[in-house]
Amino acid sequence: MGLSTHVLDTMHGTPASGMQVALYETQGDAATLVRRFTLDGDGRNPGGPLYDNASLRPGTYRLSFEVAAYFRARGVQLPEPPFLGVVHLDFGIAHTDQHYHVPLLASPWSFSTYRGS
Repeated sequence: MGLSTHVLDTMHGTPASGMQVALYETQGDAATLVRRFTLDGDGRNPGGPLYDNASLRPGTYRLSFEVAAYFRARGVQLPEPPFLGVVHLDFGIAHTDQHYHVPLLASPWSFSTYRGS
């Protein structure tokens, strides 16, 4: 299945439908944009996996989640600057024959992630 992500809005208890996300390939401090997308009604990439196993390469990657913009669009009053603006998750892919699922649980004040299945 390659690489996928899923975002849950823990403040409202719903998928983070409409959140903007960017995927980058990274090498040291350099980051190359692969794609930008908007999460669907289930809080996932509407096009399915970000990479399938055949396209996935070992290396380091970054997912950037536009958390503050998402919550503001939901009507949440945030300070300026917000506590969390953009959440950047840097992670590595070692085994391209495995599924790497990178979920994000987010509120305006906290986030957590893990390698899902």
